[in-house]
This record gives sequence, C-alpha cells and structure tokens, in this order.
Amino acid sequence: MRIITLLLIAFTMIISRRAPCQELSSTPNPKTWVTNGRVTAIMQDKDKVYLGGQFYYVGPNTGHCASLDSATGTAVSSFPKVSGTVCSIVPDSQGGCFIGGCFTRVGAYARNSIAHILSDYSVDPAWNPDAFNSTNVCNVYALSVSGNRVYAGGDFTSIGGRTRNYIACLDATTGLATDWNPNANLLVSTLCTSGNSVYVSGYFDTIGGQARGLIACLDKTTGLATAWNPNANSEVLAFSVSGNSVYAGGAFSSIGGQERHFIACLSATSGLATAWNPNANDYVNALSVIGSSIYVGGYFDTIGGTARDHIACLDATTGLATAWNPKASYSPSSSYICTISALIVRGNNAYIGGDFDTINDQPRKHIACLDVTTGLTTAWNPGASDPVLALLVSGNGVYAGGDFTSIGGKTRNNIACFDTTTGSATDWNPNANNGVSAISASGNNVYIAGAFDKIGGQTRNYIGCIDAFTGLVTSWNPNANANVRTLSVSASNVYVGGDFTSIGGQARNHAACLDTSTGLATDYNPNADSSVAILSVNGNIVYACGKFTSIGGQPRRNIASLDATTGFATSWNLHPYFEIYNGEIYALCLNGDRIYVGGYFSDIGGQQRNNIACFDASTGGLVQNWNPNLNNPVSVISVNGNNVYVGGFFTLIGGQKSNSIACLDATTGFATGWNPDANNSQTALSASGSSVYVGGYFTSIGGSVCPYFARFDFIGSTAARHRNGNSLFNAFSVSSSGTTIYYTIVKNSPVSLRVFDMRGRRIASLVNCNQAPGNYSVSLGSRRLPAGTYVLQLKTGDFSAMRRCALER
Repeated sequence: MRIITLLLIAFTMIISRRAPCQELSSTPNPKTWVTNGRVTAIMQDKDKVYLGGQFYYVGPNTGHCASLDSATGTAVSSFPKVSGTVCSIVPDSQGGCFIGGCFTRVGAYARNSIAHILSDYSVDPAWNPDAFNSTNVCNVYALSVSGNRVYAGGDFTSIGGRTRNYIACLDATTGLATDWNPNANLLVSTLCTSGNSVYVSGYFDTIGGQARGLIACLDKTTGLATAWNPNANSEVLAFSVSGNSVYAGGAFSSIGGQERHFIACLSATSGLATAWNPNANDYVNALSVIGSSIYVGGYFDTIGGTARDHIACLDATTGLATAWNPKASYSPSSSYICTISALIVRGNNAYIGGDFDTINDQPRKHIACLDVTTGLTTAWNPGASDPVLALLVSGNGVYAGGDFTSIGGKTRNNIACFDTTTGSATDWNPNANNGVSAISASGNNVYIAGAFDKIGGQTRNYIGCIDAFTGLVTSWNPNANANVRTLSVSASNVYVGGDFTSIGGQARNHAACLDTSTGLATDYNPNADSSVAILSVNGNIVYACGKFTSIGGQPRRNIASLDATTGFATSWNLHPYFEIYNGEIYALCLNGDRIYVGGYFSDIGGQQRNNIACFDASTGGLVQNWNPNLNNPVSVISVNGNNVYVGGFFTLIGGQKSNSIACLDATTGFATGWNPDANNSQTALSASGSSVYVGGYFTSIGGSVCPYFARFDFIGSTAARHRNGNSLFNAFSVSSSGTTIYYTIVKNSPVSLRVFDMRGRRIASLVNCNQAPGNYSVSLGSRRLPAGTYVLQLKTGDFSAMRRCALER
C-alpha cells in the first residue's frame, strides 16, 4: 500500500499561507497615472514611487479619446476608455458622438474601429457596425453625420453587417449598413456632407461607378459619382464646404485643372479651381471656414504670401494671410516635425490639435485653445501625451481623439515621482534630457543612472543625485564617460555598472563603487571585460549580471558573485548557456537565502532551466524543485513574500498560458492564478507592501487600456477561502491515512486536479470537469506512481492551489 504524507510547508500553501490571505487584483488601479513612453526603472520609497525611462509626459489614464471641460480643460473621468487611435469624432445630435479610428474596445465593449458614445458617456450597447478588413488591421478614418445617417470612410471591406469597400452609409440607430454603396477600389480617408452631396477623398481611382482621381462627389441618395471631378494629383487631406465653394487641403500640387500647392478652392458646381490661391509650401491637414475667414493647419511654414508656422487664417476673397499668427512649434531641442491635424472654431475660440509642444512660445502639449481675434493662447491647457488628431465641440465639452493615451497631465522628461495615495505625479521634476535606466533612494538622496548628460539644467554625465524633496541636483558628480545601466546603494557606497571605462575620477571598466559623499571611486575594481547591466548588494557580496566573460579576475559568463570590498569573484559560478544568445542574464532578484535569475538561457548551474532559475544565494547551488520552465526570455523579477513576479517576452509558464507577466510560488515555482495578460513585454517590476508596479512596452494590461505603467493592488481578505472570478474553494487536504485527497468547491466551476513531479512535469490528471458546489474526494489507490515527492494542483476557473506530498511504497 502506498502512503501519502502531506508535507505542511509554510508559504507553499496558497490558502493558508497568510492569515488573513490577500488577493492581488488582475485589474490596474484606475487612479494611477501613466506615461507616454517606456518605463525601465521603478523604485518604491514609503509614500512615493519613482519612475525612470524614456518618456516626456505623465498623466491620468484616459485612453485615446476624452471629453474635456471647455472652461477648465479637465477630462471627464466617466468617459469610456478607447483602446486604440481615434481619427474622427462627429456629433450624434443627442449630445453624444460617433467615433472612428483603429481600436478594438471602448469601455467594456468590444468595438472594431467604430462606436457610438451616448450623452451620458456610456457606450451604445446596440450600435456596433463592426468594421472589418481580412488583410490588415481595420481603420475608420472619416465620419460624417447627416440626419439619421452616418457616413464612414476607411480601409474596411465589411461594415454594418454587409460587404462595403472603403465607404458606407450606416443607420444612426441600428448601426446597419444601408443600400448606399459607392464601392471604392481603395481606401477613403476624408468625408464631408453638404446638401445632397458627399465629398470624399482617399487613394481610390474608381468610386461611385466612375473613374475618379483621389477626390469625388457622390450623390447622397444613389451613391453614384456626380460629374464633379477635380482630379487631384496627390492626397486630399481636408475638406470644408461654404456655399458654392469647396475648400481642399492636402499634399497635391495640381487640382481642379490648375496648379495649386497644398490648398485650393473648388467650385461646388464644376469642380474647377477658382482664382483663390494661398500657395502653401507644405501639406495642409486641417480646414475650418467661418464667414470670410479660412483657418488652416498643417506642416507649412509659408502660406498666403506670408511666413506662418503651421497655422494661419486666410482671407476668403484674396487668399492672403491675415494678421492672425499663433505660431505652433516644437521646442528647439526637439527633433519632431510640427503639424496641426485638427482645427475647429466655435465662438471666440479656435481649438487646435496636432503634434506640437508650444503655441506662441507658450507650452501646450498637442492641444490648445486660441483667441479667434488675437491669435493669442488662452489659459485652457489640458496637455496630451501624444498627438491629437480629431476635435469636436459640443455643449460645454470639447471631445478630443488621437494617438494619445492620457490627457490632463504634466511634462516629465524621463523621470517622475508619483504619490502612492493619489496615484498622480508630484511636483518633483529633475528633468533628465535622456533615458533613465536605474533609480535607488537612500535617505534624502535619489541616485539615478542612464543615458542623460543633463539633469535639472546641470551637466551630469550618465549618473547623478537628486534631492528627494526639492528635485534639485546635488553636487555629487561621478562623471562617467559612458552609459551607467545599474546602481545599488549600500551604506556609504553606491555600486554601479554599465558601459563606462571611467567614473569617479578613476579608470574603471564597467563596474565600480562610488563614495556617497564625494562621488569618487573607491579601490573596488572588478574590471569586467564588457557591460554590466544589473547589480544587487547582499551584505559583503555584490551580484553582477551583464554581457561579460571575465570579471573579478576570473572567467565568468554574464553572471558573477563578487566580494563587496575587493571586487574579486567568489567561487560561485552559474555558467548560463544558450546556443544562440550565449546565456544572457536580464534579471536578478535576492530574497533571503535565495536568488532568482532570469534571462535567455536553456542551461544554468549545470542543469537544464529555461529562462528562469532559483539558486542558493550563498553556495550557488541550484534549487532543484523550482522550475517554472518559460518558453521565452524573462526580463524582470521582483519578489514579495512567497510570490515571485516575473515579466518578459514569454507566453507559457509552468505549462500555463500567461502573456508577458505572471506570479510564481516562491517555493514550488508553479504559476498562481494572477495573470494580467499584457499585450507586450515588461522592463520594470517592483513588488512590495500592498502593491505591484509594472513598467514596460505594453499599452494594454489586465484587460484595460494602460500604457507603459500600471499598479496592481491587493484587494480585501479572503481568510480561509480564495476566489478569482467564479473560482472558489475552501478546502484542499490529504487524509491522515494518505490514500485520499479531499476538497470542497463552493461555486459551480470547471475543476482540475493534477499531479506534477518536482521538475514541473505533469504526470497524472485526476479530475478535469465542471463540478457543482459540494465536498469531493479522489482516491490514489489505482495510480501506479513511483515513490518520490510530488505536487498536487487543484485548479478552479482561473485560480489554483498546490500541496506538496511524499509518496512512499
């Protein structure tokens, strides 16, 4: 008879390891601000969290569309988050709007590139035209509303439940396509309705049953092309109709039978160009006609016979630029090209959106409001993280859509500090002029490293120290000669690694120790033969990872243990290996007597381990029973209690699907039920206290639009039970005789009970079916398992619990 004895090992038991036990949310904290670029360093310090990376803006997580107060510029928090670019916004005549672009979700609803948002900011549950193109990601570039009809243009081939090539008319109530079908042969990018006409432009050369070069007029009833045929020689990007005139802007140099550079006025009857000729020197992207004034925006810096920086007002009779001159631009240090993409005039205000950071030399990120009379910038200043492509003024609100994921935030160049209570950025603003890759705080000092050479207006080459309260740069200045990639503070020393060969006034190859008072290099000199990317200090030991083959006077491949005083390598030698990538190490995290290592390797410590492994921190011996077995590289690791949080490029971990981020049991290596499912990789993790902070390349995580940075919180107590969605169980044990496994299911759910060996290989499946609430038992009497130690995994829905047991004959 086999005897199965349960080994009660604390911290292996998911249900009882905490009293009470807390569950980590898989949904990001919605109050926490996001960035507009990658986060590569996260450090928690009491009530603050410091971020470093490659970004220039931080702000509330609004998604790609927002409703802004026309007086204050504040974004309405209840507006649904849109998961991708918004290119067009038009009113629905009921206080809501229709949006088009390239997105897959609006709020809680799946919506492919087109949606209806009601006046109360809820998503219309019934209106779902579901734009589709089987060959590529679908875009709805243009929308126009006329009566109960919504005209849509894009690169779709199906919309509203019917085949429609690039252009369609949808019922504004049902979202279904009408019989109107111009059937363009290539995408439609711009739409404008006027009377019984629908003016369209795009890349087509046939539409409405006729040959038409990039621009056409369609009959609103039949969908057939009218005789109107301006025949542009390049893209038309903007329309505005006024009386018998159709103003067009774009990339053309010929239209309506005349040479016209980037802007023209066409007869609405004949399609011929009039004598009106502002003659811009570059693209015109936006047009708004108000009486005798034509407001235009684009890439140009000359129009209407006068220098005008990307925005101008033209006389409708002469085509000359008026005195109105707001001057949109990017700051002199920027390499970006300025443009105005959206322009709408209402009353005495001209709202503009695009790719700029100053208007009239005033800081304005991608969105601004100008006085129509003077051209001066008003106080209205929402600030967007990225370009604004579409605007709509409705009632007391201004709708904005575009590439941005946040609006209403602050400029923060590559480094920021968030308040952990409010989730918003503090006033702390060191303003690094290039990427920040590492942050470490000690007392009143925040040490940072990266690719910058200036912080707070002061020259600091690749490394510096910031006052934690003021954000001002201190006098500490080690002056490295190349990138510093990592740093770790220990007592009066700052250990650093990177690409440098000189730092702290001494020759030091890729690793050094700096005095916290003077910034000078100490005698510590490991002399690595190539870059050091990770350093972690543990007492008198410094663990180093990078791309070196020699460090501390010994041959060591990419990872080493160094004496913290002498810099000499200890005997600890893991020797990671991978056939192509030479066993690169990207992540290292200490937790008590264990050290977790991640990267791109297939062997480490003399044994097979795929991309992640656990070692004894003192001896370097591999922890034999810990083997999550990831299918792709690990880039970051952070440990909190019995949880090992990992991020990277993987999609499978421990045989379970998990996209780029997961939580592992620190004792068994098995994946827990926490799985936020990111859409791209992670480059920073910090797990401590009541939250887990994540940074990386992702724009969606935890089922939410959440770009580059997210915070997950522990939620409530679950005591003797663990729940996740519909999964819930409150008992999992082995009988005293050792022959029977008992468990209780409290909610109806799919249940699996599996047996794994200590290498993580599944060797038996005991239960795999839906089970109703109740008490269950499973006998192992018929199983012919060899003697040894095993792990039992009970999984209900999305969450699992594990027990280790020893099987004896």
